[in-house]
Amino acid sequence: METNFVTLLDDLDEKLIDLLSDLKREDWEKKTIVPFWTVKDIAAHLLDGNLRSLSMLRDGYFAENPKLNSYRELVNYLNGLNADWVKATKRLSPEVLLTWLQQSGREYREHLKSLPPDAQATFSVAWAGESVSTNTFHIAREYTEKWHHQQQIRLAIGNTEVLYLNTYYKPYLETSMRALPYHYRMVEGKPGDSVQFIIFGQTEKSWYLEYSDQWTLSSEIKNVPLCTVRIPDEYAWRIFTKGITKEEALQNAQISSKKEYGIFIFDMLAVMA
Repeated sequence: METNFVTLLDDLDEKLIDLLSDLKREDWEKKTIVPFWTVKDIAAHLLDGNLRSLSMLRDGYFAENPKLNSYRELVNYLNGLNADWVKATKRLSPEVLLTWLQQSGREYREHLKSLPPDAQATFSVAWAGESVSTNTFHIAREYTEKWHHQQQIRLAIGNTEVLYLNTYYKPYLETSMRALPYHYRMVEGKPGDSVQFIIFGQTEKSWYLEYSDQWTLSSEIKNVPLCTVRIPDEYAWRIFTKGITKEEALQNAQISSKKEYGIFIFDMLAVMA
């Protein structure tokens, strides 16, 4: 059954509001794995995502239209926007942020529900190598954004377990793993070659890359894989979001057989970074 990401976003946002509502004032100032950002800063960033998306995607208002010639220029531009917003919202109280997150989140989810699933999204999912994406993939990408930022907050305050439940984590992983074929596009292979990736913790989940004339993502294969990579739940999402060093990730993972085929996942990103 295809994942209903719009319904999941309702649930995920509700969990965020419940989480933030219970925080003490000092919890908002706790450091996170995002360099220089506190819990409050990530909450502000999530608010920015709602407001910016509503302005552009629902209202058709693009305040800036910079000329960008590369993926790196786009990432640098977005990083600048993010930093400017977080700096400006330092003056806002947690109570104000919480109120605005509730309202903007509700409005943004309503907008997402109105989108034709198979129509072309305004923005493609560039980290998966797409120049054109459907609204379905756009909404799934929005889920991964909200999932990993909420988990960054939860990691800082020691309350991560709920988002590792299969209901929430598997959809995050299913979407993020769509970056694998694009990420492996320069890796040579021959027909029939495959690589297995296992994310394990509360449950064990497997994905495969299989080579014909290029690498494609599959849920099962016929041949024995050239390599199997096992990554614990708590490290997988951090690999895909630059939340851990490659060295630390490798120390906590297992790679069997032809390691040269498995090593590439530890550089993969499923965010604009």
